[in-house]
Amino acid sequence: MSFFVVDHVSLQFGGLRALDDLSLSITNEGEIHGLIGPNGAGKTSLINTITGIYRCTHGHILFRNKDLVDLAPHKIAALGIGRTFQNVEIFADQTVLNNVLTSFHLHLRHGGWSSALGLPRARRGERQARNEAMSLLEMFDLVKHSKVLAGDLPFGILKRVELARALGARPQLLLLDEPTSGMSELDAEETITLLRRLAEERKIALLVVEHNMRVIMSLAQRLTVLNYGEKIAEGTPEEVQRNPEVISAYLGEEHADA
Repeated sequence: MSFFVVDHVSLQFGGLRALDDLSLSITNEGEIHGLIGPNGAGKTSLINTITGIYRCTHGHILFRNKDLVDLAPHKIAALGIGRTFQNVEIFADQTVLNNVLTSFHLHLRHGGWSSALGLPRARRGERQARNEAMSLLEMFDLVKHSKVLAGDLPFGILKRVELARALGARPQLLLLDEPTSGMSELDAEETITLLRRLAEERKIALLVVEHNMRVIMSLAQRLTVLNYGEKIAEGTPEEVQRNPEVISAYLGEEHADA
C-alpha cells in the first residue's frame, strides 16, 4: 500500500471541473513528487483538496491508509500533513520567530491554564519549542531576521519563513506550492539542496508544485503533469520532458530535444 494516494478525485465548482478523475501516489516516506502544468491546470486546487479547504466531489484521498475526505483541515494537519502557500500566509505584525512558533501548537501537550500559570511542564514545552524554532531559523539562514516583523521582509525571505514554519508542525507529508518563487537563483539552489536533505534525513515526503522547470526537474524523482484538471502524463523528469503531449501543452517545443 502506498504512503499517500489520490484516487480518482474530481472537484467541481458549478459547471467548472477543476480536477477531473485525477489519480497519483507517493509510494514511500522521503519521496519527492513534482506537480506541474500551465496556469489553471488544477495544481493548487489539488493541494487545497488534500488539506481539506475544498471537498472533492468524487474520489478518495488516503494518507497512511486513512481517508482524508470529509476531515476538517486541522484534523488533516494533526495527522502529519503540512503545506505552504503560493502567496505566503504569514502574520505580518509578528516577528519571524513568533511566526515559526505558531506551528508548534499541534505538539504542545500542556493546556492554556498550565501556560497561564507558568507551571513547569508548560515552561519546559515552550522552551523546547523555542529551541526547535531557532534551529529551523538557523537551517533557513533566518536567525538574523528572528526579531524582525515578518511584514517588513521581502517575498523571497518570507518563502523561507513559511518553509520553516511548515516544518515546525513536524509533517510526514509536506505540500509545497511554488516554494522558490521570488527567490534569487542562488537562494533557489540552496532551497533545492535543503529540501532534498530534509526528504532524505527526516523522511518527509514532498509534493511540490513549481513553475521553475530547472528547479522541479532537478528536485523531483517523479512528476505528474496536469492540464485543465486532468493528468496528461506521469513519470521521471526525463520521461516527462520527452512526452509529446506535455511538450505541446506546457513545456514548448524548445524542450522536445532536452
